[in-house]
Amino acid sequence: MTRPGRYPQELRERAVRLVFEHQDEHPSQWAAICSIAHKFGVSSETLRKWVRRAEIDEGSRPGLSSDERERLKGLEREVRELRRANEILKAASAFFAAELDRRPSR
Repeated sequence: MTRPGRYPQELRERAVRLVFEHQDEHPSQWAAICSIAHKFGVSSETLRKWVRRAEIDEGSRPGLSSDERERLKGLEREVRELRRANEILKAASAFFAAELDRRPSR
């Protein structure tokens, strides 16, 4: 799941598809990206990033796919929350332990 951005998802998918379809007609993939980016009114670097992400997602380039990246972000968020909760519980247990030590014994 990608975050909503400046350009509609359909435009991204179409531009990337065109790069893959027409890269053989150009001396390099970068030349195809520059040509198509100009036609779509996006920067070449933006389209290059979309192409790289698509290559990773389809498995032709090493890296984390979009689904794996989202899952990893979710797990990292959960770890942060659990560590924060753990710190709160440690502080609470220290507070209550100190309260028990102050009480006079009968």
